[in-house]
Amino acid sequence: MFTGIVEELGEVVGKDDLGDSARFTIRGPVVTADAGHGDSIAVNGVCLTVVEVLPEGQFTADVMGETLQRSSLGRLATGSPVNLERAAALNSRLGGHIVQGHVDGTGEIQVRAPAEHWEVVRIGLPGELARYVVEKGSITVDGISLTVSALGSDPQDWFEVSLIPTTRELTTLGRAAPGTPVNLEVDVIAKYVERLMAGK
Repeated sequence: MFTGIVEELGEVVGKDDLGDSARFTIRGPVVTADAGHGDSIAVNGVCLTVVEVLPEGQFTADVMGETLQRSSLGRLATGSPVNLERAAALNSRLGGHIVQGHVDGTGEIQVRAPAEHWEVVRIGLPGELARYVVEKGSITVDGISLTVSALGSDPQDWFEVSLIPTTRELTTLGRAAPGTPVNLEVDVIAKYVERLMAGK
């Protein structure tokens, strides 16, 4: 379980293609400071399991084919920056919202509109996720807990988020150009409510 508050901007330092999976080596001195084999670290919003902690603040993680296809991790290469967050501790503040690290789909950055002290980013919203996204609700974009500031209508095929300077400076979303794919995780509570209301 995560909160969507990115702790560190890390870097992919190695990627081994294994046919139907891949092994990533990622540098992140903050998140590896107390990490061990089997710990969970969110990489661009995807919950990965630490296989090995290496010197110089690096760790390895295996990513199976389904995750590579469902998320944007398959497009990462050596040198790619990544958002990193350790799993939440029970005694920590929930600064963002409840994030599972289970990507529901990918969107694409469509437009960036900078203002003097913040920036509005419009992101394409896959049709199958639209019903879970509400204005002023929470959404996770590449592992970042954000508030939906606006929604497209008829069809609801985009949403907007507003980035404060800290988010722009300390995460990958601050430098992602239009056309960049991003991982999306909708609010898990909405999915549970839908399931319960359906009586299944």
